[in-house]
Amino acid sequence: MNASDAKGLPIGVFDSGVGGLTVLKALREAMPHEDLVYLGDTARLPYGTKSPASISRYACQATALLQRRNIKLLVVACNTASAVALQALRQQMHPLPVIGVVEPGASAAVAARPGGRHLVLATEATVRLGAYREALLSLDAGASVTELACELLVSLAEEGWNDGSIAESIVRRYLSQLSDDARHPESVILGCTHFPLLRDTFAAVFDDGVSIVDSASTTAAAANKLLTALSLANSEDNTGDLVLLATDGATRFARVGGQFLGHDLGHDDIEVVDL
Repeated sequence: MNASDAKGLPIGVFDSGVGGLTVLKALREAMPHEDLVYLGDTARLPYGTKSPASISRYACQATALLQRRNIKLLVVACNTASAVALQALRQQMHPLPVIGVVEPGASAAVAARPGGRHLVLATEATVRLGAYREALLSLDAGASVTELACELLVSLAEEGWNDGSIAESIVRRYLSQLSDDARHPESVILGCTHFPLLRDTFAAVFDDGVSIVDSASTTAAAANKLLTALSLANSEDNTGDLVLLATDGATRFARVGGQFLGHDLGHDDIEVVDL
């Protein structure tokens, strides 16, 4: 299929659950004319507690479904899957282009603060894998990188407790584990797709002038740039359609997902699929 025929195909977005909806929202805002198909593998989350072999297998099985839906680009909107399975997914999906969330976030942080002090806030699995550290140092050997696992912030985001004294206190408690220099970074990288919902809290906690980089907006910008470069961008006359897929729990997906997308969802808006 040539580029002209592929322009009207949808972008596939994959995550282990609902967190990747922040990436989906950013994609819709950056490219409102693109059709999007989102798949959350809610039956098998969280991926972060699984072995790398299982994460890679799950990601490949889930994205094969999106491949069968005739997508033109795969966005891996999951930090854990991006850290573990991106190369396997690129091999599976070839020649389809595949973008993860780690590389765009690291690139944006280095561009904003070259040679700077970077603090990566992420889940335990992403910190354990060290993907952001590796990506940052590969781009800027002079950078200083601290990674901090903030698992409880995932639950705050899903409950909608995104700001206020409770959220700020929890973030400050996590930061208390760090050295003074690490508590005062030049850039803060939100290395979990849930964390953009807590952006106001981070802005309140960190020093004025700190660069807060989220993987949602940076990944959307990278996807937009790639589609343009490959002549795969859809006509701007098109009104982008959205299809939401999950492997389990349509009601909970709708409740939590509505918070992430910024508008109400019903369980009828979610198609439950079997991998």
